[in-house]
Amino acid sequence: MTRVAVSGAAGRMGEAVCRAVEGADDLDLVARADPALDTALADVLGDADVVVDFTRPDTALDNVLACLDAGVHAVVGTSGWDVDAVRGHPAAGRANVFFAPNFAIGAVLMMRFAAEASRHMAKAEIVELHHDRKLDTPSGTAARTAELMDGDVPIHSVRLPGLVAHQEVVLGDVGQTLTIRHDSLDRESFMPGVLLAVRGVGSLTASPVVGLEHLLWPAS
Repeated sequence: MTRVAVSGAAGRMGEAVCRAVEGADDLDLVARADPALDTALADVLGDADVVVDFTRPDTALDNVLACLDAGVHAVVGTSGWDVDAVRGHPAAGRANVFFAPNFAIGAVLMMRFAAEASRHMAKAEIVELHHDRKLDTPSGTAARTAELMDGDVPIHSVRLPGLVAHQEVVLGDVGQTLTIRHDSLDRESFMPGVLLAVRGVGSLTASPVVGLEHLLWPAS
């Protein structure tokens, strides 16, 4: 049984992660850390094998480094933090760090298809749309998609109430366009990917690892 603590447990994503962990037969939710719950991450690290972090860009790195210092694996869904700062940290070998810009399986497929399509189409642009409480712009998903694609891919960001997480990749060439779109209509769409990462982070052979594709297609 893998013991899991959730950092940012009072947020909407954190609450969804807690429900998903509680519903998994092989996982044990041992702690919910969040300032709103008067529970600090440092107070629960001793109880956990894995911490799932859905907090803020300005706190995620400190949370990850605290996990490494404690020898606890970290699965991070917060975007906009400096993943490279983990490399070379004195405690980097004590535990693994896994970060995914997007945990929805469909979003990972969208990124994979967009990367392939960009090799055959002349130009592309990305439009990402998220709820108005999202702090980082562009989204981690859009930035990762552009990174995987060929060429210079502009990103357009929309923040509006009523949205959850949506992205279009529009590719154009002579006399034609191709649109690849993914929509997360509910935060439950991210949970299968989160649980996949929680189960897989301890067996990673490198750290940090960025992208759910490395767990979906380990040989790729």
